[in-house]
Amino acid sequence: MLLILLEALLALAVLVLIVWWTMFSGRPKGELPRDDTPEK
Repeated sequence: MLLILLEALLALAVLVLIVWWTMFSGRPKGELPRDDTPEK
């Protein structure tokens, strides 16, 4: 049972690491500002 719990925690840690990496490893100064002016 302990082995299954450790394996699940490791999988969760890998998932969190992947999500964190994809969110914060993009552009150095963040995203480019959006131009929300509607097209005519």
